[in-house]
Amino acid sequence: MKKLLLLVSIAAVLSGCASGVKLDDVQVDDRSGGNAGQMSGVNSLNSRGLGAMQGIKQGPVGVEHIIYFDLDSYSVKAEYQTVLDAHARYLRADRNRRINIEGHTDERGGSEYNLALGQKRSDAVRRSLSVLGVPESQMESVSFGKEKPVAQGSDESAYSQNRRAALNYQ
Repeated sequence: MKKLLLLVSIAAVLSGCASGVKLDDVQVDDRSGGNAGQMSGVNSLNSRGLGAMQGIKQGPVGVEHIIYFDLDSYSVKAEYQTVLDAHARYLRADRNRRINIEGHTDERGGSEYNLALGQKRSDAVRRSLSVLGVPESQMESVSFGKEKPVAQGSDESAYSQNRRAALNYQ
C-alpha cells in the first residue's frame, strides 16, 4: 500500500512538472557562481557513452548521473525512476552530501529560452528527488542552457545528448 501511494505521489509530482507557462516568461536564477561545473574527479559512464563529459566527484556506484529529456520538455521520464531512487538513497544516507543539478539544452532556440528550459529541467529533477525524501538543503539546481554542450553537431544525435540534467556531487 505504501509503495502504491509513493508511486501515485511521484506520478502526481512529475505530471505537475509540466505547465502551460511560456518559457520566455520564466525568470531564470543562474546561481552557478562563475565556476560551477569545474569539478575534477572520477568520470561517470552512462548508457550513451558520455563518461568524459562531466567531472563527477562521487555518487552511487554504477548509477547514471545524467537524466535526458525530449525536445522542448522538462518532464522527467519514468525510465529514470530507478536512477533517481538510487541518488535519493545515497543522499538520504548522509545529510552532509550535497548535489548540484545542472540543466542543459541543445543549441536550438534563443539564450533566454534555453536558460529557462535548463532551469526547468534541473528543477524537475530536484523536485523528483525531494519527493523521494531528499531535503532541499542538500540540493541546488542551476541552468547552463545551451552554453555547455557535450556533443557537437547539428543533428538529432548531438541534440539528444545535450538535452540533459547532470547530477554532480560536491
